[in-house]
Amino acid sequence: MEAQVHVVFGPPAAGKTTYARQLAGRLGAVVLDSDELCERLVRAGLELAGLNPDDRDSPAYKNAYRDAVYETLFDVARSNLGHVPVVIAGPFTREGGEAEWPARLAARLGVLPSFHFVWCPAQKRRERVMARGEGRDLPKLADWENYVATCREEPPVFPHQLVVTG
Repeated sequence: MEAQVHVVFGPPAAGKTTYARQLAGRLGAVVLDSDELCERLVRAGLELAGLNPDDRDSPAYKNAYRDAVYETLFDVARSNLGHVPVVIAGPFTREGGEAEWPARLAARLGVLPSFHFVWCPAQKRRERVMARGEGRDLPKLADWENYVATCREEPPVFPHQLVVTG
């Protein structure tokens, strides 16, 4: 079996998890979602450090967890590649602007992934964030306009499939 990796990424609440699950269903793949895979550990670590366990946007979270969460996704993906196709879902905000990211990721995983950029308008994302009712979204909603200004809206600077969901 030829190894397959698909990276599904884009702004929060754009529909990444839904699309990743649909794609995985078509491919018979395992889904590795950044929120689902690491949520309990991140919450526990933030609480232990005396930080807000719902915060995913502060410099403290990004310094302590962002890269560790992503590296965990890649480790688990690599472990599964010999057995099943893998779909990785996460924001990968910074990486969308790095032309060399696909090559770095291919070297890390041993196969060049296919990239799927999931996007919808910010107002639709806000509606989805409100509807899902997750504690980790409360800081986003408390200051939505400033939060949205930090989200990457531009398509990736490398080849990808654009998936518009709203």
